[in-house]
Amino acid sequence: MTVHYEVEGPVAVVTIDRPDARNAVDRPTADALVDAFSRFEADDALAVAVLTGAHGTFCAGADLKAMSEPGGERINRVALDGDGPMGPTRRVLAKPVIAAVEGHAVAGGLELALWCDLRIADDTARFGCLERRWGVPLIDGGTQRLPRVVGLGRALDLILTGRTAAADEALAIGLVNEVVAAGAHVGRALELAETIAAFPQETMLSDREAALAAQGLPLADGLALEARLGRDRVTGALEGARRFRVGS
Repeated sequence: MTVHYEVEGPVAVVTIDRPDARNAVDRPTADALVDAFSRFEADDALAVAVLTGAHGTFCAGADLKAMSEPGGERINRVALDGDGPMGPTRRVLAKPVIAAVEGHAVAGGLELALWCDLRIADDTARFGCLERRWGVPLIDGGTQRLPRVVGLGRALDLILTGRTAAADEALAIGLVNEVVAAGAHVGRALELAETIAAFPQETMLSDREAALAAQGLPLADGLALEARLGRDRVTGALEGARRFRVGS
């Protein structure tokens, strides 16, 4: 089994486990990731997911060895309107996902981390578009999500040069949200996930939807979207105000 799925309270933990390939993703692993996150999204008891990798590596990207084997082109070809080569990267989930990163998150592994809402890295983490060296395109959302996360200039630096950024640089440019000591990444991600899961979910998810859906919209359109989604959550807001008033 190359993808493990565990539940810890309101949190699903999804772990890529292909030690011989540094957690590179082949087609069966991509399909297993899709299945894992479909399972998470369908489970109303779960509020947040954590995506991580086993054996000291987050993910080394797509499995280029598998892609280069006879039949690999057919196996790895994915329709433009289907799931990505790395799995769920063309899906927008209704619930948040946190990447817990140690070691290399490169090429498609970086794209998987960017697909997540938040990224917690330990101080061994390394990020980069290493597919640049092999003439492989970013096709799992990297060209779209990286500029949204770090800005166009910094994104182009990583995309064009294929260089690797260490954890401290990733934090400085906003690629990751927090850096922790080696080995503490999953624990911190779980702690953060449990904090998010403890909030009233309806309004938290509505605010997340507004932030994500407004990317690229003119400000006036984004404000209109925020207002519409907010109006739909008035009942929950009034209940929250009542609890605040009585100190509960």
